[in-house]
Amino acid sequence: MEEDKVISNCKVVIIGGSAGSLNALMQILPDLSQLNGFAIVIVLHRKSTDDQTLEELIALKSSIPVKPVEDKVPLVAGSIYIAPSNYHLLFERNDTLSLDISEKINYSRPSIDVSFESASEIYGETLVGILLSGSNTDGTIGLKAIKAAGGKIAVQNPTVAEMPFMPNNAILYTNPDFVLDNQEILQLLGAINTK
Repeated sequence: MEEDKVISNCKVVIIGGSAGSLNALMQILPDLSQLNGFAIVIVLHRKSTDDQTLEELIALKSSIPVKPVEDKVPLVAGSIYIAPSNYHLLFERNDTLSLDISEKINYSRPSIDVSFESASEIYGETLVGILLSGSNTDGTIGLKAIKAAGGKIAVQNPTVAEMPFMPNNAILYTNPDFVLDNQEILQLLGAINTK
């Protein structure tokens, strides 16, 4: 089935998180000056509103362009994409993002697991998944899927996470490639940038 493998023009780093994860992102993203050949997709638990505050805040703090996410938006390397509230974010075979309004998973839409699993099916061994602070189990199943597809997975060190439950759960069940503090996550992204 190798012929079914997707030839993608864009590598993806997908970052998931819930309570406490925005503070970690605010320590990581401002120090990234560019993304060479990959896009960052961020999936955070958020309120079910049309509020664009999260996108505006990250755009304000980062020198990397934050692209609006609508259904069928193309993924472009060098950009940040943020899952909108009240939609699951899915990945399609032509470097495209799509939106889904099926039922909530882990009480959340967007669900980290849904996006991680979808990305793993498309990007396989080129995918890097990072799970940050949070207070439920969302993300663990998705990290397993990334690992099973040959991708690399990283978890925020629970000792520095504001809400350690989510990273602790992931460490317990996924055997992550990396357990990193915020500065080390930045270094990991920098290392991907040089590949």
